[in-house]
Amino acid sequence: MKTELEESSQLENELAGVVEMEELVESDGSLLSEWEGKYQALEKKIEQVEVRKFLGGKYDKGNAILSIYSGAGGEDAQDWAAMLLRMYKRYCQSKGFKTKVLDQSFGQGVGPENRIGIKSVSLEIQGNFVYGFLKKETGVHRLVRLSPFSSKKLRHTSFALVEVLPDISQSEEEIEIKPDDLKMETCKSSGPGGQNVNKRETAVRIIHLPTGIAAACQSERNQATNREKALKMLYAKLYLLEEEKSKQELKEIKGEQISASWGNQIRSYVLHPYKLIKDLRTKTEASNVNEVLDGDLDKFIEAEIKYD
Repeated sequence: MKTELEESSQLENELAGVVEMEELVESDGSLLSEWEGKYQALEKKIEQVEVRKFLGGKYDKGNAILSIYSGAGGEDAQDWAAMLLRMYKRYCQSKGFKTKVLDQSFGQGVGPENRIGIKSVSLEIQGNFVYGFLKKETGVHRLVRLSPFSSKKLRHTSFALVEVLPDISQSEEEIEIKPDDLKMETCKSSGPGGQNVNKRETAVRIIHLPTGIAAACQSERNQATNREKALKMLYAKLYLLEEEKSKQELKEIKGEQISASWGNQIRSYVLHPYKLIKDLRTKTEASNVNEVLDGDLDKFIEAEIKYD
């Protein structure tokens, strides 16, 4: 609340400054360019604040865990997962969010720019309104490009599944997890190499036996801390499962719901034979594909938030 009040006060001060400068522009035309720059910057800040007004969900203001899973397509799909990880990291960096890789399973191939392919990865993201901004990124992301792994430079289509979970405290009585329903497995941390890799069994994987849902964490050197974070991820997954069941029960009243499951493509990234990124829900498009893949997701995320 303190942050929001300070932000509101700052916007009021900037608005007063823009209004005051507008009066000076009338008598001194040389200030017009500077005034336009301040006006546009203030307009963008106000738009970002307005977008947050749409984020009224229970966990929208909190942190999130974003996971990416490569689909069918071998090295191409694993490289696509690595591209998405870079894209979301860059987006979070631009928003001032903190990120930390909790668990990562590397692929076999090394793509362009020395990217190591990824089979799966879970990213902890901390900041204000993280879950609210990213929750609708959940779904299948499709890439069309000339394959860097094909000697004949053939066009290839790759898929990756993105899953965004809220950071839910176990103290909140949303669901009950019985200790007997959990199975914990430990193993050595995996990675491309390094001093502390594959020496101690600190990586933790927890399975919820009734549903078969699993969560893993290997980011910490301490097994207890990894267990705590894996359990938090599992808790969030089970919460969303219960939420999805409730949606299914209301299906006849609300109409057909789009499930965040494999096969429900939400966005296409076409790099060949033309360049275009299109969101299939909001119909938002962008031809500046390099900027989007470098983390410039505001146009798409803002459209998703306002779509409902």
